[in-house]
Amino acid sequence: MLNQSSPAAGHSHVFLGADHARSERRTWAVIWLCGAMMAAEIIGGWLFGSIALIADGLHMSTHAGALLLAALAYRYARRHADDPRFSFGTGKLGDLAGFTSAIILAMIALLIGFEAVSRFLSPVPIHFAEAIPIACLGLGVNIASALLLAGGGHEHGHSHGHGHDHGHHDHDEEHIIQTNSGEIRLEVFEDGVPPHFRLYANARHELPASAAVIETVRPDGGRQTFLFAVRNGYLESLDEIPEPHAFMANVTIFGQTYPVAFEEHEHATGAAGRDNNMRAAVVHVAADAAVSVLVIGGLLLARAFGWLWMDPLVGIVGALVIASWALGLIRDTGSILLDMTPDRAMEQKLREAVEHDGDELADLHLWRLGPGHLGAILSITTRHARTVTYYRNRLARFKSLSHLTIEVHEPPQAGNV
Repeated sequence: MLNQSSPAAGHSHVFLGADHARSERRTWAVIWLCGAMMAAEIIGGWLFGSIALIADGLHMSTHAGALLLAALAYRYARRHADDPRFSFGTGKLGDLAGFTSAIILAMIALLIGFEAVSRFLSPVPIHFAEAIPIACLGLGVNIASALLLAGGGHEHGHSHGHGHDHGHHDHDEEHIIQTNSGEIRLEVFEDGVPPHFRLYANARHELPASAAVIETVRPDGGRQTFLFAVRNGYLESLDEIPEPHAFMANVTIFGQTYPVAFEEHEHATGAAGRDNNMRAAVVHVAADAAVSVLVIGGLLLARAFGWLWMDPLVGIVGALVIASWALGLIRDTGSILLDMTPDRAMEQKLREAVEHDGDELADLHLWRLGPGHLGAILSITTRHARTVTYYRNRLARFKSLSHLTIEVHEPPQAGNV
């Protein structure tokens, strides 16, 4: 018999990656760079009569076109993030763009391979004086593009797409402690910085640094003491908190100790948290850079030793490298578009969290909604008087579960069909 079924009420369906806006800006910057280089090469080739320069400019246009696909996907997903027509938001649009971009990349690999084989069979003269500088110029553009896409490097590794509120600070957990001095809020803060404890007192009571100390006790018996310093309106631990964040924290305020349990939160890992739209853009840049390096090497050897066959050989090697990257991207984005389970480790941990004290997880569906956001439907059979809220609280540590629907059933009675 069905007991109860409930999704989270009144929650958002915005499942974009935490770095969505910044990734969109970086992609547009690379498009402008490639577009400027494309125009310069085509105009320069036309003015100076260089067919090779015009050809490289046209090649750059395909590069810019693939990046334009990524940028438009970012923009569309952002503008339609709250559109109710998208039942599970627009988070997968980047995966669709990545899949399409990977198809284009695979076609480019086939064209390069075909041209290379043709030149093996029918060699053509190589204009080294033009070809080598153009290849070096292309490599320079690709390096600049890679730096723009990197955008100064990855931010602190704990910046996850938590829940639905993308304006909050990133913290593992916060706890409200009722003390003799009033209400104290304790949290692990790690918004772009190493994780530290922070203590916030009631606005009417100031908490001096000497009044607080925390001792953590880990499951293996390890202990660490944290002293505090006064910051702007709060206390912050002097030492950072080592991973994992699973321990008992004995919080002492004015000599009175309050035990607080911290659990390590589970986040989407690997393919479940990856931005495949940005990955596709980076693969295009990396593929172009790899081909440029191979071409430069092949041209130098061909000019030095007369090995004209080196040029088509490096073309074939480059085509194989690009094809390999394209197939990997097709496989990963295709599995997301087909709603394959994105994180088998999290699937197992969900099952263990539900079944650890006798309940049965009768059915589980886990799929990706967007970078760092997962959806799940759980059907649970239990002999206990447990509500949906009980299981939501038990699964609260799985921060990547941005859309969770839970069904609770009673086991069938003997003699009932």
